[in-house]
Formats: sequence, C-alpha cells, structure tokens
Amino acid sequence: MSDPAQIGPRIKAVRTERGLTQDQLASAVGVSRSAVAQWETGRAGQVTGNLTRIAQCLDVGVEYLMYGMDKSAEEEVSHGDELALLRLYRECTPDDRQTLLRLARRLRATRPD
Repeated sequence: MSDPAQIGPRIKAVRTERGLTQDQLASAVGVSRSAVAQWETGRAGQVTGNLTRIAQCLDVGVEYLMYGMDKSAEEEVSHGDELALLRLYRECTPDDRQTLLRLARRLRATRPD
C-alpha cells in the first residue's frame, strides 16, 4: 500500500541523487520551484496528479515513488548479492544512499581495467 507521506522524501532523494535542483525539476515537470518544495515536504496534495511526469523526469518508475520499490529493477537483478545490496540500499536514509553511491563510484574508479 502506498504511503503518501513517503512520496515527497523519495522525490527529494532521487532528485538529489540525480544532481538536480528543485528549480531544474520544476522546469522539467512544468511547475514552480515552490511546488517541488511542497511535494518534498509533504505539504501539497497536487503531487499525485504530477507523479507520472515527475517519475519520467527523474527516470524512475511511478511504483518506486509510491511504494519505494520498482519491480522492473528487481527483475533485472540476476544474482543474490545484487538483490541483497538493492534491498539494503532501499532501507537506507537518503544521506546514507548518497554515501553508498560515492563509495561505489570511488571503488569503480580505482578498479584496474
């Protein structure tokens, strides 16, 4: 079941993960920066009417924004370790997710070819 209170934090987490500002997301969706700020803090009821467009702009599924999971992403995971990492990542706070992404990028950059 969807928890509307979690949609805003998920939007913010993905937006920051993608390196977008509120202004940039607002422009892409066709709304004001204030609308994005209200969505992210759970103060606006208009988020669900824009959810498909928000998901498209953030390159995630509507299912992820609503439920915190994306079945298509899980279907792509082929190994138990990948699925375990994906599940652990989803349980992290947005700040911890950023830390994990930085670490993974650093590990990839230091990998010998």
